[in-house]
Amino acid sequence: MPVKPPAEVDLTTALVRGLLADQHPDLAALPVRPAVHGWDNATFRLGDDLAVRLPRREAAAHLLEHEQRWLPVLAALCPVPVPAPVRVGRPSERFRWSWSVVPWVAGEHAADEPVADRARWADGLAEALDALHVAAPATAPVNPVRGGALAGRAAALRARVDAGHLDGFGPGARAQVGSIWHDALAALAWPGPPVWVHGDPHPANLVARDGRLAGLLDFGDVTAGDPACDLATAWLTFDDAGRAAFRARVDALADARGPADPGRWQRAAGWALVMASAMVTHGDDDPVIGAIGTHALGELLRTGRPGDRRGANHR
Repeated sequence: MPVKPPAEVDLTTALVRGLLADQHPDLAALPVRPAVHGWDNATFRLGDDLAVRLPRREAAAHLLEHEQRWLPVLAALCPVPVPAPVRVGRPSERFRWSWSVVPWVAGEHAADEPVADRARWADGLAEALDALHVAAPATAPVNPVRGGALAGRAAALRARVDAGHLDGFGPGARAQVGSIWHDALAALAWPGPPVWVHGDPHPANLVARDGRLAGLLDFGDVTAGDPACDLATAWLTFDDAGRAAFRARVDALADARGPADPGRWQRAAGWALVMASAMVTHGDDDPVIGAIGTHALGELLRTGRPGDRRGANHR
């Protein structure tokens, strides 16, 4: 069982205060307190309205640089707040990687909200992702595990299945996974140009407030490719009612813009399998992520092959 990668640096409030004093002294007097320590980054609350985001390890440092470069562009597209840096920290003797000061997005992580309540903002998430899914430049970050051809993730999915990580979902789980995966690989490919893809819009990266989507967080996986990768959130985030609302709004927006994409939901289900299987594999290390993966796999296996209302399997 994989374990959460250890931090390669000691991330403390004293370090954050020192970095601010060195590079952004006008912010150094604001209160600093720990907020979130994830797999790749740590976030410290800075005063009431800001946060400091620092990589925990070398592999994440490059992802944070992608956020610094591209989040201002994506923030201009997205109809809900995203944590585009308002200040940039440079590598120094005190801390060897880049870091950011970002807005604090107020609200509740969707992962902490009852699944049934999320249907209230299913339309809002569809609209936010649709706004991001526009043609990306050739210089967009390349992510080998998001947004590309699903066949490239087959070995990883097979390894998780063979290791027994999905066996807790019942004796027929392997066969059901095989059927959904077969349909995903057989689906028509995305017919458009590579578009911006968030890469990880699961409930722990979504913020809700007062029954509305209030923010889209953590663009470390941002890349260009197939928008169906992001649509995996239909199973990661929602139940039947929320998923139906999300799908209907996605279809209406995407079909109006074009091009026609009859394989959309089969590919999205394949991406959901890839992401959810990874989440349950790491469930012992991160119970929140594990619970999201368990929910998504339960939804996929309960509802069976997703298909598109309009005949996505083109047979």
